[in-house]
Parts: sequence; C-alpha cells; structure tokens
Amino acid sequence: MEIKLINIGFGNIVSAYRIGAIVSPESAPIKRIIQEARERGMLVDATYGRRTRAVIISDSDHVILSAVQPETVANRLSVKEASHSVDDSE
Repeated sequence: MEIKLINIGFGNIVSAYRIGAIVSPESAPIKRIIQEARERGMLVDATYGRRTRAVIISDSDHVILSAVQPETVANRLSVKEASHSVDDSE
C-alpha cells in the first residue's frame, strides 16, 4: 500500500489513510473533543499560533488542529485520490 500524505498547512503533513473526519471547530461538541484530547495528551496543535480553522480527527483518536479551512484540506485529499486513481488506470 502506497502512503498518501496530505498537507495541513505550514509544512505539516498527515497520512490520508489515518483521517477519520475533518470538521470546523465552532460547535460545542467539537470544542469538547478538543479539550478532552488536550487532557489525554492526544492533541496535536499544528496552527503555529494562528486561529484554528479545521479539526482533524484520526483513527488513532489523535485530534489535530490546523489553520487551514476544512474545505481546503478535503480538496487536497480529493486531489490526491483523483491523481492516484488516474495513475492506477494507466
């Protein structure tokens, strides 16, 4: 299996296969998930001090904060998958 990596901003990269969800940090339940991850030591802050715009929840229960919009991260994921499927058909 080939490893697919997704840029989540500022040179930070996560494995596409480990992403479970990409959500906005605005709602109370997501804020609670962030706080619980911080308390458990499972929070990765990749914002470099900027405003959190996307919260990435991985299959390993890590919660990753990104300063990039959720739509941008999802588009990067989609572009990777589309280019990968084109390569497979050749």
